[in-house]
Parts: sequence; C-alpha cells; structure tokens
Amino acid sequence: MLTDYSDYLIHRQWMTRALELAQLAGNAGEVPVGVVIINSSGEVVAEGENRKERDQDPTAHAEIIAIRRAAFSLHTWRLSDCTLYATLEPCPMCAGAIIHARVGLLVYGTDDPKTGAVRTVVNIPDSAASNHRLRVIGGIQEADCRQQLQNWFQSKRNNTF
Repeated sequence: MLTDYSDYLIHRQWMTRALELAQLAGNAGEVPVGVVIINSSGEVVAEGENRKERDQDPTAHAEIIAIRRAAFSLHTWRLSDCTLYATLEPCPMCAGAIIHARVGLLVYGTDDPKTGAVRTVVNIPDSAASNHRLRVIGGIQEADCRQQLQNWFQSKRNNTF
C-alpha cells in the first residue's frame, strides 16, 4: 500500500533500475528479470539479474542472486530492513527465499500468470506455511515490465522460427 506520492516516486526510481538490470539479462540471452534490494536508508545493498543460462544453474534467478549478495554484504541473512524490487512477480522458489530472508517489503512490476507465487497463481506470503508476513506492493511500472518481457519473448520466437 502506497502511503503517499513520494513513496510512489521512490518505488518507480528503483523499479527503473531493476528494468535496466533486466535489460542486461535479456541482452545476454536470459529471461529479462532484474532485482534491486535497498536498505531502510534508501541505499542499494545488492542487485541481481537472471543468470540461469550463463551459469547453468537452475537457482540463478535474479531474486536469489540479489538475496545472496545482500546477505553477504550485510553479514546477515535477515533482510527485514530491506525492500526488494523485482520486475516480475516471484516464482515459488524465489517467494520462498524472500520469506526465509525476512525481506521487509516486496515491490514487483508485473504479475506472472504462469508461475507467480505472490498473488497470481499461488499466494505463498499469506500461506499458513509462511513464517513471515511479507508486505507486498504489485504493479509498479507494470506496463513497462510486462512490455519488456513480451518484447523479449517475441524476439526469441522470431529468431527461432
């Protein structure tokens, strides 16, 4: 829930950076998803972009990479004072990692109708199995995030056929 217009502008600023990271992933042949994690002072703690293909690692989602980097940087796995910005609604693996990392706030761009595990397909944060109540804001720069993904997948289809 946005409390005022300045929160909205801050969320747009960080989502813009996440979109830039997603573009880097897309340019490298990865599904274009980017993540930025900031602390309560508004400083970048970690960033991540999808790297599954480059690293040949099925867990190398942008969220996982950024969470690992944030935990290393902060010397703690508890990210309760952090906000995670993701261009795409997290999948079940990433939603679980966000919960286990105790992220304070998740802000994401566009829903994922196939594997979204925060609101769209399943709702892991509000599940009885969740040991952490995650605050969530969806739809920040939704059209830009969705268009970036659609353009990338269309480009892949055009190059494949």
